[in-house]
Amino acid sequence: MRHNYQQLRVWQKAREFVKDIYLATEALPGEEKFGLTSQIRRAAVSIPSNIAEGCGFNSDKQVNRFLEMAVSSSCELETQLFLSMDLGYLQSNKVEILQHELIELRRMMIGFRKSLNI
Repeated sequence: MRHNYQQLRVWQKAREFVKDIYLATEALPGEEKFGLTSQIRRAAVSIPSNIAEGCGFNSDKQVNRFLEMAVSSSCELETQLFLSMDLGYLQSNKVEILQHELIELRRMMIGFRKSLNI
């Protein structure tokens, strides 16, 4: 393993963000349990999961591929947060806070990608 994901600040921040997402989605209505709530949580969980999975390979090319998927999941998640706000499930100020965290996380992932030897 070329990169120990547990020592990466981007992975640590992604883990913290998952917790924030789980807490925020507790406010969504029960009928969304298997809909939007599930989609939001899965997209959030996929971010640190993809970072870790990519780091499990001994190739920066593979790490980059999984970081691309993590960045893609962050875009999916951002859209779902906007939809939750549009539907009146999440307050706009809460979505703004989460979006700010998500943008910072995405910048970190892109920075990590740029540091790879590919």
